[in-house]
Amino acid sequence: MEKMKICWVLFSIMLAIGDASKILVVYPFPSRSHANLGDGIVRNMLKAGHEVTYITPFEFKNAPPSLRQIDVSNLIDLMPKGLLTIKALMDGNNISLNIAFMTYMVTEIFKGMILNENVQKILTDPNEKFDLVIAEWMMSEIPAGIGAVYDCPFIWISSVEIHWILLRFIDQAPNPAFTVDIMTTYTPPLNFVQRAIELWNQVKLTVLNYVILDRIQDNVYSTYLAPIVEKRGRKAPTLDELRYNVSMIFSNAYVDTSSALSLPQSHKYIGGYHIDEKVKPLPEDLQKLMDGAKNGVIYFSMGSNLKSADMPDELKATLVEMFASLPYTVLWKFEEVFPNLPSNIHILKWAPQQSILAHPNLRVFITHGGLLSTTETVHFGVPIIGIPVFADQFINVHRAEIRGFAKRVDLSYTMAGELKKAILEVVSDKRYAEKAKELSFIHHDRPVKPGDELIHWVNHVIRTRGARHLRSPALGVPFYQKMFLDLAVVLTIVLALSYILLKRAWRYFRSGKSKSSKKNN
Repeated sequence: MEKMKICWVLFSIMLAIGDASKILVVYPFPSRSHANLGDGIVRNMLKAGHEVTYITPFEFKNAPPSLRQIDVSNLIDLMPKGLLTIKALMDGNNISLNIAFMTYMVTEIFKGMILNENVQKILTDPNEKFDLVIAEWMMSEIPAGIGAVYDCPFIWISSVEIHWILLRFIDQAPNPAFTVDIMTTYTPPLNFVQRAIELWNQVKLTVLNYVILDRIQDNVYSTYLAPIVEKRGRKAPTLDELRYNVSMIFSNAYVDTSSALSLPQSHKYIGGYHIDEKVKPLPEDLQKLMDGAKNGVIYFSMGSNLKSADMPDELKATLVEMFASLPYTVLWKFEEVFPNLPSNIHILKWAPQQSILAHPNLRVFITHGGLLSTTETVHFGVPIIGIPVFADQFINVHRAEIRGFAKRVDLSYTMAGELKKAILEVVSDKRYAEKAKELSFIHHDRPVKPGDELIHWVNHVIRTRGARHLRSPALGVPFYQKMFLDLAVVLTIVLALSYILLKRAWRYFRSGKSKSSKKNN
């Protein structure tokens, strides 16, 4: 019997080795939250037995032998300093939210990645081969050119909910009458003005991409990646061809926090894949603190990109005074030493967020509303108070409010009073916690876990060499045919000719009748 078990183990190992593929994961954006998503991809690919090469600006801790890391930490220096601070955004510095500026910045980051000497080594080595490239879509399609270098299938990961900009690469842009842009501040059903705004956003960005933004990306691809493809003995496809030739798109979302859209077969929800299957234990001091919180715990974090330490001093002071007046233990992720704090406020320079959210004494999570934090909140069934600052945070918090497990407070110099009211309401009204638990059930009630879903479809793409059978037929239909413009032209011609013929026939009939009457006279 023991020999039989050993044989099965060896057989399983052989199967795993047989299925192992070489995968390149591209996550160069120098943001810790984005790297958390990249790390989640890597963990799941390693779990599936694949050999992974990981382009990242942040070191993957405790890397196993099957993971090769390509260091692009120099890209951190390309991030503009001072644009995404809380104080700058409070004072109206919105340049970071400008789509043209963001595209230019991201293009420079991707160009810097390509030119990085560590990346150049794997790009220019003719013996370097991969079975699949997985890359984060971050306002640019330049990474699709890396798939062309290795002549292998390519998968996009969307760090946010799937949206019209990405959907047009695998199907077609959805109708703006009932879908919204990822940067919007409202959700369907839309009124007349909102529908007009959504239509305008699609038209405006489509024209901007066609006239300017796509050409900036095309130039980087044709200058730095296309020559590498040709050195490998193949004709380099255009970046526009690569845009519409991706195998699949995975989005870091699920229907519990997003809209129930009609989606093509080549899109899959994997929201929550980055969350550890087993909750890690809290540090001993933090475990003791949360266990002993008689009235419960409030956890306050503005995420990894926004830092509470960058808040204006007057706002910090009013928040400390407000938290001190509450009967709860407050955990505040704060990046600096904060002297002379009241006894119920505890500063965490680094917060094990998932472990905190899993603790039964946590009453409410005060968050900026980033999608990772929102997903983790739903995963653990915790109500939130959202303080959105930029990007998709507004729509995330708005949807959380509509679903009944959140309260929104606007970021301002005088928000402490409103925040206190929101805390007391969310903690005292059981409906918020009940809704959070209800959505948590929906989040977990899936056929398979999100990480396993990710693994399955990655393997499927590799085994079918690109999963062409999942490709939407809409990609092969020109715009004029989708809109039936050719039919409109034909009908217009037919109607025009019919009108002309009928008019001539009427004239002929009238003239013949007139001649007949003259003869009779």
